[in-house]
Amino acid sequence: MTIEWATAAWFLPFVVPITIWVSWSDMASMKIPNKAVLSLMAVFLVIGLIALPFWEYLWRWSHFAVVLVIGFVLASLGTMGAGDAKYGAAMAPFVALDDATTFLFLLGTTILAALILHRIARATAIRTRFESWESWTHKGFPMGFALAPALMFYLLLGLTQ
Repeated sequence: MTIEWATAAWFLPFVVPITIWVSWSDMASMKIPNKAVLSLMAVFLVIGLIALPFWEYLWRWSHFAVVLVIGFVLASLGTMGAGDAKYGAAMAPFVALDDATTFLFLLGTTILAALILHRIARATAIRTRFESWESWTHKGFPMGFALAPALMFYLLLGLTQ
């Protein structure tokens, strides 16, 4: 992995609360708040200047643009929610280009784990503790429940470098 320990250590304390917010919100309302997306972008905007060399920082904003365009196309085709697309784009600058394959593998694993955990929770007494959550009855899957932790796990892996 390319992400350095110090970079991950700078980002992680700010990303974890947003991860919890996005996961909770998407499970409860099947929506990722724009404020959460903007918060994640603000973290990269400010902390990225401290955590990354300046040219790397600037280059990573292109990750945002590329993922935003891809997400917009997927959302337009109905294969992804608009909030998921925006949040995915906001996550992109945090991921080093050399780590893209590693991150996509981690994301796939996180999606599978989140889907299994969501379905288990939906079928058990956990559901009764949060009866008003829309994700229990919605036809779609709350992808924020997988997207947000994937970034957190990526940064945690960076701490092992």
